[in-house]
Amino acid sequence: MSDLTFNKVVGAVLATGLAIVGLREISSGIFAPHPVEKPGYAIEVAEDTGGGGAVAEAPIDWGTVLPVADIKAGEAVFAKCKSCHTIDAGGANGTGPNLHGTLGKKPGTHPGFAYSSGMIEEGNRAKIWTYEEVSEFLKAPQKHVPGTKMTFVGLKKPEDRIAVIAYLHSQGSTLPFPAPNPAAAAAPAAPADGAAAPAAEAGAPTATGSTAAPAPVSGGPAGQGPVAGAAPAAPAAKAH
Repeated sequence: MSDLTFNKVVGAVLATGLAIVGLREISSGIFAPHPVEKPGYAIEVAEDTGGGGAVAEAPIDWGTVLPVADIKAGEAVFAKCKSCHTIDAGGANGTGPNLHGTLGKKPGTHPGFAYSSGMIEEGNRAKIWTYEEVSEFLKAPQKHVPGTKMTFVGLKKPEDRIAVIAYLHSQGSTLPFPAPNPAAAAAPAAPADGAAAPAAEAGAPTATGSTAAPAPVSGGPAGQGPVAGAAPAAPAAKAH
C-alpha cells in the first residue's frame, strides 16, 4: 500500500473518531440528565369538597346491644390484641396489661404494669372503665387518652367494638349491663312512600251543603214512615 493510501485510511479513521466524540459531547450538552429530588411518584389525592361534614356516629344503646352481642365474634376481634395483652385470670402483663375483669375497674391500676401518665390521668378522670369509655378508647386510643402507650390504630366499626366489649365482659368483668334506653327504642319510623295521609285533627272543618255526604236514612221501605223506636233522621244541611 502506498503512503498516500495509508494516509487516507488514517485520516478517515481519525475523522470518524472525532465525529463520534463531537456528537457525544453535543448530545450531552443538549440532553443533560437532571436527577430527581425524590424517588418515586407523587400521587395527588383529591380533597372532598362536597360540603358535607363527617356523619356523627349515633350513641350506642349498650343495654340493648350487649345482651344479644356475638361473643364469639368478639373473641375473633380480640385476636388483634393478643400480641400485647393476655385476658385469662392471673395472666402475665405483656406490652400491655392483662385485661381480665377490665370492665368496671379503674383505668391505669392493674398490678405490675407501668402505665403512662396519660392513662393514670384517665383513671383520675373517668374513675372506672364503663362501656362507653372502653368503646371510645378502642375507637381511637391516642385521641381518647393522649400519651397512652397503646399504639393500636383503633376499631372504627361500632359492631366490632360492641362484639369485643361483650367478649371482655365475659372474661371476669362484673360491671352490670345498663337498662335499655327507651328513647332509642321509641325513635319514630319515617312513613313509607304512598302511605295514606293521617286522619284530620279534631276540630278541623268538615264539608257542608252540596259537598257534604248525605245523612243515613232510618226507616222502612220507601214511602213508609220510620220504624217504631228508630231515632229521627238529622235535618239536611242547608246549601250555602
